[in-house]
Amino acid sequence: MMRSEEVIPDQEVAGGIWCQAGRSQQEDSRRCEAEKETIFTTEDYSEDEEKVKEPRVRETPEDITFDAIVNSIAFHPARDVIAAGDVDGDVYVISYSCEVSGTEELWSSGHHLKSCRQLEFTQNGQELFTVSKDKSIHILDVERGKLVTKIPKAHSAAINSLKLIDENLFATGDDNGLLKVWDLRKGTSFMEMKNHDDYISDITIDQNKKILLTTSGDGTMCVFNIKRRRFDLQSEFQDGDLTSLAIMKRGSKVVCSSTEGMIYLFNWDGFGATSDRFLVPGESIDCIVPISDTILCTASMDGVI
Repeated sequence: MMRSEEVIPDQEVAGGIWCQAGRSQQEDSRRCEAEKETIFTTEDYSEDEEKVKEPRVRETPEDITFDAIVNSIAFHPARDVIAAGDVDGDVYVISYSCEVSGTEELWSSGHHLKSCRQLEFTQNGQELFTVSKDKSIHILDVERGKLVTKIPKAHSAAINSLKLIDENLFATGDDNGLLKVWDLRKGTSFMEMKNHDDYISDITIDQNKKILLTTSGDGTMCVFNIKRRRFDLQSEFQDGDLTSLAIMKRGSKVVCSSTEGMIYLFNWDGFGATSDRFLVPGESIDCIVPISDTILCTASMDGVI
């Protein structure tokens, strides 16, 4: 007579894992637990691996160091890229990022024989203009890092300042106080004015691309009408060299900085005399940059911003 056997299901679900059931249920139970632990451990490891792959992000990009003193920097209009020109005449184009180790040099150029004093990207970011103590003007292709245009003896003296006006026009100023306005279509300057007695430190232009302003080491600001190709007026002499200028307050104010640490304000319709002035604690103010229409950033010789 045959003994009746208990019918046991072939499989059962344990915690979402299919396990064999049979004579040794304890062994199967232990095996199921081991499989669950293996799956959970693998999932945890995958999550940790993903966290490791995520790049570390800083609040600001890493500091960029150069072999020589940098005279000028310019930001690309559309990309996280800056250009820098140093006292050796070298130009560097660098991609920056807040990711750790995300900053890298894209290319460099050593075409200038002497100090690169000023540089600026075009509005479309495709070209970079540079001027130098060697009296030359260079135009470089930003994507390839190649020199595309060179004006070797653009001035009779070292060039100190540069301002791009539009896709065809730009202005330069030299150490003797000579201003030139250039037309790329003609390949030459169409306006030359010498109304300063010392170097031209900075150049800017209004939104209408008509009124051009310059500051100089002679302590004055000059006003030019490039549409009519004429000199309009010169401001009163201020204490120290005027080093930089900016148009603010929707075009109603002009701000100038000086080597005496003074900020001078001019009304747009009153360039002859200052409307206000105030002293910034510290040494000579070498550069001013508008952050907004009402906020200005100053940089001094003592390293204070």
